[in-house]
Order: sequence, then structure tokens, then C-alpha cells
Amino acid sequence: MAINLEKGQRQNIAAPKFTVGLGWDTNTSATGQAFDLDASIFILGANGKLISDSHFVFYNNLTSPDGAVEHTGDNLTGAGDGDDEKITVDLARISQDVAEICFVVTIHQAAERRQNFGQIRNSFIRIVDTANTELVKYELDEDFSIETAVEFGRLYKRNGEWKFEAVGSGLKGGLQDFLNKYN
Repeated sequence: MAINLEKGQRQNIAAPKFTVGLGWDTNTSATGQAFDLDASIFILGANGKLISDSHFVFYNNLTSPDGAVEHTGDNLTGAGDGDDEKITVDLARISQDVAEICFVVTIHQAAERRQNFGQIRNSFIRIVDTANTELVKYELDEDFSIETAVEFGRLYKRNGEWKFEAVGSGLKGGLQDFLNKYN
């Protein structure tokens, strides 16, 4: 049975291989523009920074250098139920240099389209094992009325164990704010 987390809660992740699913629905936009949300993954070292540029996994760089983190592709519309974008993680293959993996969702061309996360609903991040059993889920219920990028959650290693933390932290500068933070 899945554990539903609240913001800031943490949970051990014992499964060596799993999928991180990110989902959302968009409200009807008065901007007249379609929403295109993008999942990005920042693979960080012990210093809290990207290990290298290729450790930034997103729709134009789908796989980490060690092959342990793979983005399954960009969903341009978010249509339908369930996970809109998925990332597979194989902790058995992850480099020893990796201390943390952050999962961020941004709105593509948010400023030009006058869009923000206040116009997004039913946002969540979840982890499912290889049998498609949901292990943890975090539903974002905050109103991010000006933010255009949100860190949904993160995996981090402490004392040789991997844990998931429900983050739910937004920034209004889009993906660039997270690139500045982690680069």
C-alpha cells in the first residue's frame, strides 16, 4: 500500500529499481495558449551541485552518464490520466558520486504564455516499483500563483540508504532559477 506524504515528509526507498511518475492537469487558461510542462532531473554530488552538465537529465538529454536515470520522453500536452512524464531510476547502477536526485517540473515558455503553477491542478509525484506497485505519493496542494517551476521531490542518500523527500518548493524564474541553484 502506498504511503501518502505531506510536504517535508521523508520515506526510505528500498526498491533498487523504480519509476518516478509526475502528473498534473491544467485549468482552462485565459491566455489562449496550451500548457507544456517539462520534468527535469538534477543529479547532484555531496556539494549540492550538478556533478557535470550531462547529469542534468531532461527532454534533450534523456539519460544520465551512468545510465541509472532515464527520462522516458516529453509529454507536450499533459492530456489523460496518470503519469504525464516518467523517469526510471536504477540505484544499482548509480555512480558513487551521486548524493541527491532532484525532480523539477517547469512550464515551457511560461513568461511568453503568461502561465504559472496557480493554473495547474492535481499535481503529484509518485514512486512505483517494477511491479507497478505505488510505494509513495505526494500530492502538491499548494497554490503556486506566481511560480513557473516547482521542485516536486528529491531522492537523497544518507548512511548508505536512499530516502525520498516530498519538497513542493516553487520558484518564479522558471528552469533557469534551478539551473542557477544547482550549477
